[in-house]
Amino acid sequence: MKLYIGADHRGYQLKESLKPWLSGLGHEVADMGNTKLDPADDFPDFAFAVADAVAKAVSSTPGVEARGIVICGSGGGVTITANKVKGIRCVLGMNVEDVRHNRAHDDANVLAFAANFTNESDVKAMIKVFLATPFDGGEKYVRRLRKIKERET
Repeated sequence: MKLYIGADHRGYQLKESLKPWLSGLGHEVADMGNTKLDPADDFPDFAFAVADAVAKAVSSTPGVEARGIVICGSGGGVTITANKVKGIRCVLGMNVEDVRHNRAHDDANVLAFAANFTNESDVKAMIKVFLATPFDGGEKYVRRLRKIKERET
């Protein structure tokens, strides 16, 4: 699967530790920044870069599997930012069951993390579930996603 990952200065170390781990699992990882630790950077730059890349990948190539991971201190800023991009359904990873639910029922395609409040072990467990859980595809879930898409246009 193609994975796009981005983080500001608060999430930089976590992002850097996740990249080789994700590659080791067989995923193609694209680092959307920041590429260096810069305490003056701004999370929207990297959240938009990830969200734009995921949206473009899934809209331009039918059947392509692409997802994103965004990280900032609280997780809230990158979640809000990513969700401004048409076609993106970004959720804040709180625990494994929460992530499983959001993939299966809401077809989340970007996962956000709070570097200040989440440890690397828990993040890896949530990412595994995020990547392995398929969208349920049930009628009520499809109907709800259709309503969201209608609002986006």
